[in-house]
Amino acid sequence: MMLTYFFAFFALTVAFPINDRLEEDLVLPQIPEEANSRFAMLEDVRLLANGLLQLGHSLKEFAHKTKGQINDIFQKLSFFNKSFYQLSAVASEIREEKETLRKTTDVLKANNEEVLSLSHKMSSRMSGLLQDRSQLQRKVVELEEKLSSLSHNQLPEEQMAELTALKDVIDAQEKSIIDLLKAMKEQHEQLNHQKIKLKILEEKLDEDNVQETSKRSVSFNTETLGVMEYLLNNSTSANFDTNDLAKDCQEVFRRGVRVSGVYPIKPNESLPFNVYCEMAAEGGSTVIQRRNDGSVDFDQTWEKYENGFGDFNRDFWLGLQKILAITRQGDYILRIELDDWKLGRRFADYQFTLGGPTSHYTLHLEHMAGDLPDAMNNNTNMGFSTKDQDHDNNGDGNCAQNYSGGWWFNACGNSNLNGKYTHGRQRGRSERRKGIYWKPSAKGSFSPRSTKMSLRPASSVRGPH
Repeated sequence: MMLTYFFAFFALTVAFPINDRLEEDLVLPQIPEEANSRFAMLEDVRLLANGLLQLGHSLKEFAHKTKGQINDIFQKLSFFNKSFYQLSAVASEIREEKETLRKTTDVLKANNEEVLSLSHKMSSRMSGLLQDRSQLQRKVVELEEKLSSLSHNQLPEEQMAELTALKDVIDAQEKSIIDLLKAMKEQHEQLNHQKIKLKILEEKLDEDNVQETSKRSVSFNTETLGVMEYLLNNSTSANFDTNDLAKDCQEVFRRGVRVSGVYPIKPNESLPFNVYCEMAAEGGSTVIQRRNDGSVDFDQTWEKYENGFGDFNRDFWLGLQKILAITRQGDYILRIELDDWKLGRRFADYQFTLGGPTSHYTLHLEHMAGDLPDAMNNNTNMGFSTKDQDHDNNGDGNCAQNYSGGWWFNACGNSNLNGKYTHGRQRGRSERRKGIYWKPSAKGSFSPRSTKMSLRPASSVRGPH
């Protein structure tokens, strides 16, 4: 009988949710004392009903908690879906940008091929003009011999006319050759510009491969470091391939080297030579000049400035030939750093190129950035001058002799970082001009106690280096 009541009550509880009102209404009838023996089992049923009621409340609270947790899960799923869609959009933009870069690369390659074809044609034409010139020169020599043999007689009018016509032809050929050389130079500069663009685009397209290569280079093991030390100490040995050397300090950095010091490099079409590489977090800089303590005399001859002098670990000048070999590989940024006796350390960045020996290593630069005021705006397009070779555009004398050191003087100008090293700021104007000198304006000048000039490829510069 008790089991029957239990199942009946359990069915009613499931069919109708239990609430507070049901609890109030659930009152069992009072059983008379005299019928107590007959309905004794009802007390057990009441106790069981109360237990089931408490169980219903617990289940209700558990359902509310579960519902809240499910809502939280749905919110997180919604946020995840939103983030996924955003990442998909970014990935789509990256793919579109990559496709645009590929198309631009194809166009630049086509232009590069056209420039190369035009360069070959111009070279062929140049060869023909040189042959014609040689023939004309031989004719001129023959006519001069005839003139010397007939010098005592009056020259016939026919020969005079022939000489005049020949001279006009030679002048026209000379002009054509000059124009052609100028055009070839412009084409060469355009070709270099195209190569730099191609290199930048290829680096962007292969960024993942470059990063992987850089990671492998960071694991530069002890054996590789030992080979580098061997190259440094045996730069004249024939037991290694010098073509495997880096072309500048930025490439040394890319190969995994992170310690500043002296390393051998081999720029394109140049013999290997040592340079001082200054390593930082963003890359390697090739130092071409440094003045720290006055341990090296910078009042040197043209030959010394051309080949280089000094101590890499103290004061030194790398050499015009070596600087030219580096900068001929592409566009480079020149950084000049000065540490003034009073004003502290400052820097200036310039777009930098250098002419060859025939132009006396003419300087071409343009100020870009930095907290050091520009004092080299009148040095551009000037050849290098020393005490034994004067190209300073100064009619009153040789600036290198008057103020010491070799530099790109323009009528002596507003700067000379290779002047005499002085300990402390000089008071007299003439004494300051003979020392390391930087005068950006008429209001004041710097008297540096240390200087440094370094080069970095323009493609690697994304900020101050």
